[in-house]
Amino acid sequence: MTKAVVVGAGLAGPVAAMALRRAGIDAPVHEAYPRDAVGVGAFLTLAANGLDALRAIGLDGLVAGLGHPTPRMVMRDHRGRRLAEFGAPGSRTVGRSDLYQALRDEAVRQGVEFVHGARLTDAVPTDGGVTALFADGRTVHGDLLVGADGLRSRVRTVIDPAAPTPRYVPLLNAGGFAHGLRLPDPPGAMQMMFGRRCFFCWIVVGPDEVWWFANPPQPVEPSREHLAAIDPDEARARLHALLADDPGPAAAILDHTARIEYGWPTYDLPSVPRWHRDRMIVIGDAAHTAAPSSGQGAAMAFEDAVQLARCLRDLPDVPAAFGEYERLRRGRVERVVAQGRRTSSTKVAGPVGRTIRNLGMPLAARYLARNDGAAQAWLFDHHIDWAQRVAG
Repeated sequence: MTKAVVVGAGLAGPVAAMALRRAGIDAPVHEAYPRDAVGVGAFLTLAANGLDALRAIGLDGLVAGLGHPTPRMVMRDHRGRRLAEFGAPGSRTVGRSDLYQALRDEAVRQGVEFVHGARLTDAVPTDGGVTALFADGRTVHGDLLVGADGLRSRVRTVIDPAAPTPRYVPLLNAGGFAHGLRLPDPPGAMQMMFGRRCFFCWIVVGPDEVWWFANPPQPVEPSREHLAAIDPDEARARLHALLADDPGPAAAILDHTARIEYGWPTYDLPSVPRWHRDRMIVIGDAAHTAAPSSGQGAAMAFEDAVQLARCLRDLPDVPAAFGEYERLRRGRVERVVAQGRRTSSTKVAGPVGRTIRNLGMPLAARYLARNDGAAQAWLFDHHIDWAQRVAG
């Protein structure tokens, strides 16, 4: 049986392993951290195309009961005036930990082996395969190696030592879950406000529960030490100060949040020239990180995993499969990265940019409404047919 060494046990890794097993390829997953990611992170939005990718390999049922449908986005300016409303049919907002745990548990049920505390240091091509070298001295041989190891991918630099590094987007991220607060907004609508000094979004998900995130501007990339020194009280005070002059429920939401996740920087990854070499390849954020504002990080990773497995299943050898996979994916994911970059820039707009945004957004919404969302069909209606063979 063909064996793939999967590096990275975040969201992409388990889905890649299950898709590969469905294609007849054994795929143990190796993770650098010594423990799993249960309980880590806030939440993410999984767009319809990401759910479609999971459906292709029979995993959509895992997500059906997680989180909450979020089919609408309402945009407001710093005065609280409604700018536009956009539809996102089929999208769900889910707790990141809940999604991770569901995928990990299902992968284990399907027989995927997870090895924690396995930090990749290098990978060496061999005759007809590749040997992965780990920091604890172990070596693992496979017919191919899949790097699903995220933004700071080691596999990416093994494939190409000159690979670009992540590009800082001048925003931080914060978020959390507020309880015991009743708001009048309809459940499932993402209420997004371009505040005077900070972008803020909230979603009513139950009678007295609100999920939220914020993007405090940060012109200079902060160090890990700087962020680690910000304690929970200081984080809460910073957000209160940034949002104090804006209308809306931000202050009450912060006060009803027991634990605020604060301060992780925003990055994206410009075009990576080499996704594969020999029998090694990168997928997901390791190949094309989109800013969180794209709402497509997890969806693109799931699409990657399924398309890679199809190519390996149907094409005669690994190099041919890798080449066809890149042909299928590169244009699409780089378009998503570019879109995420543009969306992020609107969150830190100056006075001129704010005026242009506030005038342009209603026009964009009317255009999409007239075209029945056709302009976004390339993104959300993307479909992967697992049963269809890849021609190559």
